[in-house]
Order: sequence, then structure tokens, then C-alpha cells
Amino acid sequence: MKETVLDLLMFLFENYMEDEDRFPPQNERAGLQMKLLEAGFDHDEIEHAFGWLEGVLEQGGVAGPERDQAFRVYSEDELMMLDVDARGFLMQLEQIGVLSPSSRETVIERAMALGEDEIDVERLKWIVLLVLFAKPGEEQAFAWMEDLVFDDAAVLH
Repeated sequence: MKETVLDLLMFLFENYMEDEDRFPPQNERAGLQMKLLEAGFDHDEIEHAFGWLEGVLEQGGVAGPERDQAFRVYSEDELMMLDVDARGFLMQLEQIGVLSPSSRETVIERAMALGEDEIDVERLKWIVLLVLFAKPGEEQAFAWMEDLVFDDAAVLH
């Protein structure tokens, strides 16, 4: 089975990124890359995943003021990649305060950067989790999202 970049990111998170250091430091990536190659991941996928993580870190800073009344219009490419359920899930996360509008935009941008044809809700949960993991001050939202990802019985209220 061919692994995707998101599969690789999920593997990294579960095995190497659960401590307070957030993402693997640059000086440790060569050794980590060897471990990933040994685990069966493709070199190009590894490079893409590290680039994806860098993109999250670049967008992880504090954004400008948030607008409560913003309305998100999805582009044609976004509509093709994120189905109705995925878009509804993002809206629900924003309405209950897990995602801010700027975090939502980062999630959508990072989802598009994966280069996959379609992302379902289960895979989108992982993207949200990784984005919140990288954003300073989002510890509570991250903890909530982590529970949702790792607890199949969790439901949104």
C-alpha cells in the first residue's frame, strides 16, 4: 500500500512529536529521515512532509484581529478536495471555538498543500490536530482535538 504524505505526518506525530519540542529540530532531521526510510516511507514523501511541517511553523504565529462575522467562500479546488462533510466539520469546529478564522485558513491551506485529491473528515481531523499543535496559545483547542482524534467515541456538542 502506498503511503501518503498525511500518513507520514500522522506517523511522525504518533512516534516523534508528542513531547514539548513540537516538531523535530532541523539538526535531528537527517537521523529521523533515515528512520523513516527504514520504516518504508519514500524519500520524496519525507521531503514533502518536512516541507509541509515548515509551512505550518511559518503560519503558526499570531494573526491579526479576528472577525466574528466572516463568511468563508471556498474556491473550486477547495470544494473538490474538501467534501461537504469536511467543510461542515470545519464550520462546526469554528462555531464551538476550537478553530479561529485564521486557524481555519491555515488548516485549509495545509490541506491543499498535501496535494491529495480528496480529504475526508477523519484525515481532516489530523490536519487540524497538526495545525493546532504548531500554534502557540492553542493548547486547550489542541487537547480537545487530540481527544477527538484518539477517542472514536468522542462527539461534538
